[in-house]
Amino acid sequence: MDLLICIAAWAAFGTLAAAGVANGEGEAAGSIWGFLPLDTCTALAVGAGAVVAVAAAPVLLGAVGFTSAGITAGSYAASMMSAAAVANGGAVAAGSTVAVLQAAGVAGLSGTATAAVAATGAAVGYMTNFCGSPN
Repeated sequence: MDLLICIAAWAAFGTLAAAGVANGEGEAAGSIWGFLPLDTCTALAVGAGAVVAVAAAPVLLGAVGFTSAGITAGSYAASMMSAAAVANGGAVAAGSTVAVLQAAGVAGLSGTATAAVAATGAAVGYMTNFCGSPN
């Protein structure tokens, strides 16, 4: 479901930029709120960044060892858990990075985490778009 929301946002941004929607203040078409230039290519880069980040997050969590079955033995996640346990006197603290990543590996990303991952992916897409500089 989260991926569908990201795809819808991607399509909306692309449609707004392609249509040259003005922001209501007489600003140049293709900008968001008058300060973020957004041509079609940039809109696609932002949308693609958001979609790819949301789709890749669970895969990356599993690849480093945070799986639905728990932390994989011998993985990077296992070494993180070991270091966290040593630092906290034998237990992993609730709310620590390891605990949060393990919860995401078991239950998936929360709505807030999905939004944060999508926003980060969109920002990376905006900053790395190879279409040339925005308007």
